[in-house]
Amino acid sequence: MAALEFTRRYAMAHRFLSDVSPKCMTPHGHNEQVVVRLAPLQPFRFSGANMDAPFEAAKGRWKDWIDGVVDHAFQLNRADPLVDWFRTHEPARLPRLMVFDGDPTTEALAAVFWLKLDAFLRADDLPFRVSEVRVEETPTNAVILTADGFDPDAGGLSQGWPRRADRSINDF
Repeated sequence: MAALEFTRRYAMAHRFLSDVSPKCMTPHGHNEQVVVRLAPLQPFRFSGANMDAPFEAAKGRWKDWIDGVVDHAFQLNRADPLVDWFRTHEPARLPRLMVFDGDPTTEALAAVFWLKLDAFLRADDLPFRVSEVRVEETPTNAVILTADGFDPDAGGLSQGWPRRADRSINDF
């Protein structure tokens, strides 16, 4: 089985409300990298095109979303008072807030990346499934979700922006 793999770099800012990682309670940023792996739904067979879909079709929406929406977004917990601050003082910036149920950890980011990519694949009727998402927060720290260790339906997020095949990063 031939997998497809795509890598994107982006910049982001976030902050946590919990005290699990006190450094992250102050807004700050990272330059991150996300690597996604897609597995074909059918085994490889020699045929006319010898590919399940062109690379551009398989990565087009994903690349556009990461580069155009995720890059330079501010990741916040839905309960963060900064969300209301932006609503009141800078409502035009609301589309740049990536909002999570809970703190915007790298683990949560990897999970929403998985869900969004899966939504894109299904909406475009592409013959792949997500098999791995790797988010490198720093050159020495990464979170890896794999098909055998991540159940997208058991994560407690049944609806919302991560499951929609659109450019959203929040539900405002």
